[in-house]
Amino acid sequence: MDYLAAVLTTAQYLSPPVQLLLAGASLVFGACVGSFLNVVIYRLPLELSVSDPKRSFCPSCRYQIPVWHNIPVVSWLWLRGRCARCGASISPRYLVVELLTAVLFLMVFLWFGRDQPWLVLPMWGLLALGVAATYIDFDHMIIPDEITYGGMVAGIVCSAVFPWMITSEATWLTAWLPAGMRADLRWTNLLESLVGAGFGLLLVWLVVQLGKLAFGRLKYESPEPVAWEVSQPEGEPEPAIRLGTGQHLWTDVFSRPSDRLRMTCHSCVINGEEQGAGELVLSEDTVVFTPAGGTAAVRKLEDVQHLAGRMTRAVVPREAMGLGDVKFMGLVGAFLGWKGILFTLFAASIIGSVVAVAMILGKRREWAARIPFGPYLALGAALWVFIGPAFLSWYLALSSGLRA
Repeated sequence: MDYLAAVLTTAQYLSPPVQLLLAGASLVFGACVGSFLNVVIYRLPLELSVSDPKRSFCPSCRYQIPVWHNIPVVSWLWLRGRCARCGASISPRYLVVELLTAVLFLMVFLWFGRDQPWLVLPMWGLLALGVAATYIDFDHMIIPDEITYGGMVAGIVCSAVFPWMITSEATWLTAWLPAGMRADLRWTNLLESLVGAGFGLLLVWLVVQLGKLAFGRLKYESPEPVAWEVSQPEGEPEPAIRLGTGQHLWTDVFSRPSDRLRMTCHSCVINGEEQGAGELVLSEDTVVFTPAGGTAAVRKLEDVQHLAGRMTRAVVPREAMGLGDVKFMGLVGAFLGWKGILFTLFAASIIGSVVAVAMILGKRREWAARIPFGPYLALGAALWVFIGPAFLSWYLALSSGLRA
């Protein structure tokens, strides 16, 4: 452990040519990590192994791509974004993920490689997890537990392995520790990481609960009946609820036992049987349909295979954020501490608001509703990595000057 600290603190004295060589290596390594992240982004939500098959494959013909056709960035450009076997188009997102990860890894090295080299490896890990979480959230509106829980563990371990990852001095959090432990920054950083993870989980969980109380109803109303359906798309881990052109994941609607989705149905089909017009109430374990002028019929959700129909009104429980965002903030706190949590949440809220306003002004309101909050959180965490501590110091100095 002490040897590692000595190596990291002397890295700043490397000659400029060596620094340049390491910068290039960071760029290449980042592109390779980005190539692996593409595998994670595609396979993890589909519950496929990221190591079996070991080689990447074409999503269209399932051809296992040979090494010479799987060189990060280069192969996609050389093959013009197409499979070498079947000619099917390969999404430009694969290229974007590789380039983005490469640039982020280079930025981390340039930012910290000379003066704070102990931050390079853990920040690479944090940003790689953020890239994977962002694109999975875009595609599936979820952040898998493998990323959030695994990332929390990785952040806590890194805080003990890499000295000064979160702080370089004893803080108010460590004031109650024995003097010997307080002087050892590994204990200080480990405690900061544990508190950061817990603080991130608790704070954002409270935001979710309070947001649901304040904005806990999303209403759909239409003068003409529109289609609705509850189904589980192939390859998805949970059912989806489609109301007209809007779609919601089951766990986003029913995050608490008290949540209810209520619909005024023009028609309702349950397990293939037409029920006519009436009121439908869904919960996490029951389906209750009350026909117009009739008596309510209660069914257990496990006995219902299909739900569909046409409706004129629906009231949907709504989350300020999903539970995946709660766990993702635990990951961020494990790497960045409680200060990083506050900055990340603040920055994500500001960026999200700006994007939403811009889309509304550009008459793209429906696009704003389709962007999950996870990517904003990942961007907020990245901003803390590069400018957060400096911004906080500037803000505190400005505040002190104003009070004086």
